[in-house]
Amino acid sequence: MKINICTLLICFVLASCNDKDSKTETEARKPETTTVKTKKTFSNKGHELVYNLTQKTGNYQTLLNKKDVIYTYTYQTPDGKKDVSTEKYLFNGELSYGIYQQHERTLPNLEGVIEQSYDGTEYWLKHNGIIVNDTTHLKRVAFNRPTNFYWFSMMPKLLDPGVTYDYIGDKKIDDKAYDIVKISFTSENNKPTDIYQIYINKETQLVDQFLFTVADFGKMDIPNLMQLQYENIDGILIPTKRQYKKSNWEAEVTEQPWIEVNWTDIKFNNGLKMEDFLK
Repeated sequence: MKINICTLLICFVLASCNDKDSKTETEARKPETTTVKTKKTFSNKGHELVYNLTQKTGNYQTLLNKKDVIYTYTYQTPDGKKDVSTEKYLFNGELSYGIYQQHERTLPNLEGVIEQSYDGTEYWLKHNGIIVNDTTHLKRVAFNRPTNFYWFSMMPKLLDPGVTYDYIGDKKIDDKAYDIVKISFTSENNKPTDIYQIYINKETQLVDQFLFTVADFGKMDIPNLMQLQYENIDGILIPTKRQYKKSNWEAEVTEQPWIEVNWTDIKFNNGLKMEDFLK
């Protein structure tokens, strides 16, 4: 029995149309795939402002991605005394080491090179390569190591657990508009902790200045005002130039000269290991 070629072509076309209609109908029944974005929640306006500023400077994960940092720390007081150290930090674990070529403000009674470190377990001090076990000196190390580390990583660490945010309000200073946020910390055993009052520039979303106390030395009533200038180092905004002096809680400074703090030669991802921070 011969089948007409035209008849075969017509059957093929009809089958193709039915198949296409079937696919179209099946696709129409498929649920739409949508990307659900989780909305960031904040405890209050102050928390939101701090989160936004870390989007400019980088958060702590940004530092963890850099692994570590080495830089030169210079601290200059108005009377001409100076500290100069090479600082090394490992961001995972917040390990901290500093070797002081000059230390006229930090343990000036120890002549020669001093090394300080926090190795993740303990603080230690070396003087001219020899371990120092004096408790008074070690208390100074226990202040210097976390303080230097915190100031370097302060902006990302403002999102740490246990931080409390209070929105104080806004204020105009020298024709710049600021949001003011008080930063405080969860205390262990009701021990006094530092208080920071940060001034976030509404235009740049960066902290131009902040008030801070020094709880370890009992200086809680009269704050210092720290002013900052930033540099872009390997994609991160770092406040490398700093100056501070006594102030009040309205950020009105005294007539005293400024203490100058500078960070230079900043290099990330140097391959530091935990062993580099041990005695």
